[in-house]
Parts: sequence; C-alpha cells; structure tokens
Amino acid sequence: MNQFWDDRYRNPEYAYGEAPNLFFEQQLGALRPGVLLLPAEGEGRNAVHAARLGWEVHAFDQSVEGQKKALLLAQKHGVEIAYRVGDFEEMRYPKEMYDAVGLIFAHFPIEKRRLFHENIDLALKPGGVLIIEAFSKQHLEYVTTNPKVGGPRDIDLLYSIEEIQRDFQHYEVLKLIEQEVLLKEGAFHDGLGSVLRFVGRKRKTQ
Repeated sequence: MNQFWDDRYRNPEYAYGEAPNLFFEQQLGALRPGVLLLPAEGEGRNAVHAARLGWEVHAFDQSVEGQKKALLLAQKHGVEIAYRVGDFEEMRYPKEMYDAVGLIFAHFPIEKRRLFHENIDLALKPGGVLIIEAFSKQHLEYVTTNPKVGGPRDIDLLYSIEEIQRDFQHYEVLKLIEQEVLLKEGAFHDGLGSVLRFVGRKRKTQ
C-alpha cells in the first residue's frame, strides 16, 4: 500500500489539491488553536491550513512522497508542521496530548480501524474534539458510476453511522450525518459522493 500512495503523490500536482477539505476547514475554524494531530495526512493540505491558523500540527502518513509534498507546501506558506512517516499500527503518541484530531478520508479495514480509533482516542485530551470526514457505505454506488469521485470500492473500508457510534460511544456527538456532497478536491475527488461527517467531543469523565 505504501507503493500505491508513493506513486500517487510523486506527481508534481497535488492529488487532492492544495486547499483544505471544506468540512475540516469549517469545523477547525470554530475551535481555539492548540495542538492538532492529523493521521493519514497525505500531501499536507489540511496540516498547512491548520498551521496557518496558529495550530501546532503533528501529522503522519505511510508515504514518504506525501511527506515531501507536505513539507514543500508548508514552506510555500511559511509555516512549520511536524510530519512523521510510518505504518499506522506503529504510530504511538503521548496519552491525552492533543486538543483536536482530524481524520479526513482515512480508510482502513474494520479490524485495523477499530485499533486505530482506540489509539487516536488515547491521544486526544478529555474535552478534545475529533473531526472525521470519510466515504460512507452508500458511496460504493457513486464510485461505481463515476470513478473520478474516488474512494474505496470495498464496502468494508467504508464508514457507517453505527460504526462511528460504536467506536466513539463515550463522546458527546456534536454532529453525525451521512450526506451527498459534491467534491472538488484535485484530480482524485471529483464529483458527487456520499460521505459521513462526525464531530465529537471526548467526555471529561468516562
């Protein structure tokens, strides 16, 4: 899988554009800047946006080429981001370090996803906010009709509201919705798709 993403990100053009994901941008704008974790950050569009708002940004991905592009984008905008490369299962961060975590189109098999969500939860401070945008299970119909919209073609890699409720049941739900959206994010997210959007606040007492 590392080779797949390295090949995609090796092109000089940014695969998903240089602008941040719109839902992430909207939700982050409502928060007071602090320390932010961005797993599966790819070419750095969300990380750089957050850094420009004053966040201390820690990002990681499994792609070396993604890291290179992210650091170039940060340099272009005169900001700094801390960006690590490695397998998601091996990434460990200090407990309760982050004020916010953003998971934007981070798709994993169910058995790995649950462990990944547990690790993210451990890293988020009580009272911290988790922002997720991912393709929903309904998206399979959209990508089959229009491959340009991107996203997995394996339903087990797609999200459902029930899975989010199960994995983050101790969170205060600020938003949880599945909806059709028009994506215009570079060459690989282009067209109508079905996404799941979640904003949750980790409860201070569990």
